[in-house]
Amino acid sequence: MANPVATFDTSLGTFKAELYLDKMPITVNNFIRVARHADSSGRNFYDGLHFHRIIRGFMIQFGCEYSVDPASPRAGTGKSPFGNVEDEHPEAYKLSNEPGTLSMANSGSPNSGGAQFFINTVHNSYLDFFTPGRSRHPVFGRIIEGMDVVAKIENTPTNPSDRPLTPVRVNRVTIEGA
Repeated sequence: MANPVATFDTSLGTFKAELYLDKMPITVNNFIRVARHADSSGRNFYDGLHFHRIIRGFMIQFGCEYSVDPASPRAGTGKSPFGNVEDEHPEAYKLSNEPGTLSMANSGSPNSGGAQFFINTVHNSYLDFFTPGRSRHPVFGRIIEGMDVVAKIENTPTNPSDRPLTPVRVNRVTIEGA
């Protein structure tokens, strides 16, 4: 059975990611649940949010509820509508934080991931759960189409707080195959 694919329609173009449901079921099912969660107005959780943190030569981060207003000082501090998700670090699948991979963001504490994730734009192996150090970020997918769009997002000029000067909006996230 093929893994699900998430399509991100952004203000800079569209990209698609394979979600590793076969290897990371806890993290992927959490992502799908968050992506499909609709508020009282019918807007799905990720739709209309902005990339709130962009660091060229590192990663682009997305998924904070407060980033619906790209100028919000709270952007980057939001939680998942379902709380935190259990860290998933399967020894059988040592997926590295390579360029183009989706990885669960967290507060630095165990089991603190939720809705926010990032896309690695370089190989950030020091973030792998199986390398020495504090940081542990489970990889749960990979860009399969539109890395040029990810590069456009990564190269968006930012302020000293790593926020884009021109907001980069995700209009809609859709998931096929799940």
